[in-house]
Amino acid sequence: MEVKIKAFNGLSLNELYDMLALRNEVFIVEQNCVYQDIDSKDQKALHVLLYEGSSLAAYARLFDKGIAYDTAAIGRVIVAPAYRNRALGDLLVDEAIKAIETHYKTISITISAQAHLQRFYGKHEFVTVSEEYLEDDIPHVKMKRN
Repeated sequence: MEVKIKAFNGLSLNELYDMLALRNEVFIVEQNCVYQDIDSKDQKALHVLLYEGSSLAAYARLFDKGIAYDTAAIGRVIVAPAYRNRALGDLLVDEAIKAIETHYKTISITISAQAHLQRFYGKHEFVTVSEEYLEDDIPHVKMKRN
């Protein structure tokens, strides 16, 4: 598995296409959720891409404090359907946390997690800090890691 961490302007056209296609496949089509995925925040993010050969297996985007929350943030966490049940979600979150510590020099991270994934993020030391709320008609909770 090759891990790539890149700023928006460092992404190749193929990497950009792969990440947008994967986000569209899962967040819009698979989850049957019509929302504006391209939100003008990608340009401010670091992008974590996990490739197996030429296939994008997993992806997340990272923000420095003050962009999404008052802490650093992880968002758009996704594992491609063909790569699920291989613990890539754990690898992806671990790589995202390390990248935040390296690039943003902080350990404080906030996420807006789909509510059914609280146990998964809890394994990575995230704690639920909000009541459940709807984000794009999907139940979410805010979680923090310090």
